[in-house]
Amino acid sequence: MNKNAKVVITGAAGLLGQNLVAELIRCGYSNITAIDKHEKNLDILRSLHPSVNTLHADLAESGGWEESFNGAEILFLLQAQITGSTYDLFRRNTLESTENVIAAAEKHAIPFTVFIGSSVVNSVADDNYTRSKKAQEELIRASSLKYCIVRPTLMFGWFDPKHLGWLSRFMEKTPVFPIPGNGEYLRQPLYVLDFCKILLRCAENRTEGAVYNIVGEEEMDYIEIIRAIKRVKHLKTIILTIPVGLFRFLMKFYALFSKNPPFVADQLDALMAGDYFTGDDMKETFGITPTPFDEAIKETFTHPTYSKVVLSR
Repeated sequence: MNKNAKVVITGAAGLLGQNLVAELIRCGYSNITAIDKHEKNLDILRSLHPSVNTLHADLAESGGWEESFNGAEILFLLQAQITGSTYDLFRRNTLESTENVIAAAEKHAIPFTVFIGSSVVNSVADDNYTRSKKAQEELIRASSLKYCIVRPTLMFGWFDPKHLGWLSRFMEKTPVFPIPGNGEYLRQPLYVLDFCKILLRCAENRTEGAVYNIVGEEEMDYIEIIRAIKRVKHLKTIILTIPVGLFRFLMKFYALFSKNPPFVADQLDALMAGDYFTGDDMKETFGITPTPFDEAIKETFTHPTYSKVVLSR
């Protein structure tokens, strides 16, 4: 793909978007339009990458942002509601926004769209996020766009305001870190920079209608991941396993004092659901060798600039 070709990223100021912009720039792409409704996080992207054309817009509402699709060669469709107490948030910020983005992409005849789905469409979980991602994928399939679908498992890396990023910051502040049950819940963590490299391959190859399931290729228990974060950050925090019922109570108690809690009960259920995902071989399919977990977790929490950036939720 021509490195001067116009690239549009929706939902560009979150974990994946921030990393994708950094990877695009590293690879020499110079005509990037990044759209997000979160102004503070978009300001962070703007300060890190002043050459990027940033656009503050709510994609669930029609507006001038639609004209930014004009002349685009590739669309990376990233936006989605991740957590929330009601399905209305998911309907608006995942489904209604996607309907508007599809309409704009069809109007301006964008040649190819890389849609970021989620491994949860293959999960046994039944929660607001899972239902909305399944519905979002159906919107893409029903459109006239030329697209591929890329479904990642839970990602970690720079700019993570939730998940491992939030857990690592919580671990820094508390003398005791609670783990639900025995913590032996299988995880397949996916390093976001590896995933970004895959997205670029998808944009370059343009295999229409392809569906890729991308899974972290190292399997480990949740408690092992927490121990790895503690080790890399040289923390003294005590990791304590507690009964699941008590952990659930503590989550609900915390939510009483937070309008936007980092974790909700649905996510605890998903953690313990016992999902095991299979995916496409990164090296065989895309020519990408996955970064070893220990190396990736070190890069995540020790980078001189990016490890210090904390996005708002």
